[in-house]
Amino acid sequence: MASKAFAVLEQEAGLAASLTGRDLCSITDLTPAEVAGILELAHKVKAKPSDYRHALDAKQMVMFFEKSSLRTRLTFEAAINTVGGSAIFVDQTQSPLGERESLGDIARNLERWVSLIVLRTYAHETITEMAQYASVPVINALSDLEHPCQALADFMTLEERFGSLKGFRFAYVGDGNNVCHSLMLTAAQLGAHCTIGTPKNYAPKADIVAQARAIANITGSDITLVNDPVAAVTGADAIYTDVCTSMGFEHEATKRAPIFKSYQVNETLMAYAAPHAVFMHCLPAHRNAEVTDAVLDGPQSVVFDQAENRMHAQKALMLMLLGGAKQVK
Repeated sequence: MASKAFAVLEQEAGLAASLTGRDLCSITDLTPAEVAGILELAHKVKAKPSDYRHALDAKQMVMFFEKSSLRTRLTFEAAINTVGGSAIFVDQTQSPLGERESLGDIARNLERWVSLIVLRTYAHETITEMAQYASVPVINALSDLEHPCQALADFMTLEERFGSLKGFRFAYVGDGNNVCHSLMLTAAQLGAHCTIGTPKNYAPKADIVAQARAIANITGSDITLVNDPVAAVTGADAIYTDVCTSMGFEHEATKRAPIFKSYQVNETLMAYAAPHAVFMHCLPAHRNAEVTDAVLDGPQSVVFDQAENRMHAQKALMLMLLGGAKQVK
């Protein structure tokens, strides 16, 4: 038993070392083993937060947000504050990053002051360019392409409820947006079967689908795209939806409303899922638009568990990227 425990600790130490100093711009920056390792640490952090109270003492995190936020901002701040670090918030909602000063110049300043850069932006290229220039880790806290931190928290929530997700049946209905992209990629990393149900012309990006399917070929999962919401959710273990009009596409709201009407997650649609199925949403939700009150507030909903787990998953991610996971015995 002792040798087995030592092997586990050795494996964890190796994983923590491999992630130290890395960026998270996309879920594809991680291997399946690294995704699993971050989630394993997230469960430990949630169970015994006091073990990590000083793991990132004196570490500074700066957050630049071009978009408004409730969960992302507060969970990142709470996460680093409870492991000994501190957060600096910069509101960029009135002036996009790179407008006043080049991203390269910003990065070269930041890396001299802080240990971690967290970006919530419109253009994904803003994040990848910052990561290119900065010598400290950069985390994507949402871009127009992906929302990896959301996906990590979501699959942590599913692991809490169901255990191993190998062969799990995950269904997403609605807009094939940034959240959908990260969910699909993470499902593939964990070996979960993922079905995406969207209206025609609103499917996830073809290159992201190709990436997810390439990962799925390795992990033994399936990535399926359909246009029928009932077909998407039938027999599913989890049904996930998001707003039909993401930030930056508000001008399309009137056009999208009738297109997505049949994709609303209501009690009728939920009934096609497995009896034990859970309902998921990244929030904020447009109540009685993409989801009804009866489902959002119902017994199958785990949306507030997801929201809580943003803090724990992000704490684990920061511990990994900043070397704090290696210091905890």
